[in-house]
Amino acid sequence: MSDVISDNWLAFLITLVLVVLIGWWLLAASRRTRIERTDAPTEDAPARRNQALIDAAPAAAEVDLPPPTPEVLGGISEVAAATAPPIHQPVHADDLKRIKGVGPKLEKLLNSLGVTSYSQIAAWDDDEIERIDAQLGIFAGRIRRDDWPAQAGYLAAGDMAGFEQRFGRL
Repeated sequence: MSDVISDNWLAFLITLVLVVLIGWWLLAASRRTRIERTDAPTEDAPARRNQALIDAAPAAAEVDLPPPTPEVLGGISEVAAATAPPIHQPVHADDLKRIKGVGPKLEKLLNSLGVTSYSQIAAWDDDEIERIDAQLGIFAGRIRRDDWPAQAGYLAAGDMAGFEQRFGRL
């Protein structure tokens, strides 16, 4: 076998080169993607818009709904009011960012959950802490870690000296 290869090495080399070139050509030819545009816009022409979307009516039309009264709700408001736990509605909104661990994003999140005052946070029990903590997303665990109820208790009472002694300066 080695005599055959040594006698015909030039033929083997040419065959190998041809096989490699044909293989490369087949692979390269199959990977070409040609995109031909027949309606290419010119630089001076403005871009065409989808006129059907521009002329279409808005998807959400305003609808006049009657105010939610007991007659409209079928008495559900009385049932909900009787079974719902009491909600502490603050008279004014406090600056919740004064609580250590609460920044602007977390303050907005708490406000969206109905938490707007120090007295609300100070009155939280374990069940309320669990309920709110489950809705904090990436901020979960901060309530207990930073002891928000205790901080809020000091701030609601206006005891800045006690707050600063326990939690540091504001």
